[in-house]
Amino acid sequence: MKYLIAIIFLLSGCASLETPVPVAPKFPDVPKELLEKCPKLILIQGEAVTLSSVIKTTVENYTLYHECSVKQEHWIEWYNSQKRIYEDLKK
Repeated sequence: MKYLIAIIFLLSGCASLETPVPVAPKFPDVPKELLEKCPKLILIQGEAVTLSSVIKTTVENYTLYHECSVKQEHWIEWYNSQKRIYEDLKK
């Protein structure tokens, strides 16, 4: 009788080791910097449009575009790496 009880305990212990434990990892939050919208482009101010004001506005708009482009690239890179990590955890 003792052996029967021992065998039952051993078998029930082995069965519990093979049962997978459900783990639900939380997908990471987005960094605040990546949630900011791109600024609107600058318009030429004033009635008298000069070549210098056109060039200045163009340079400022290009700067705004390139800064936003870099943020967008980093957002895509961050998202893809986090998604890979998340999917690897689920395996």
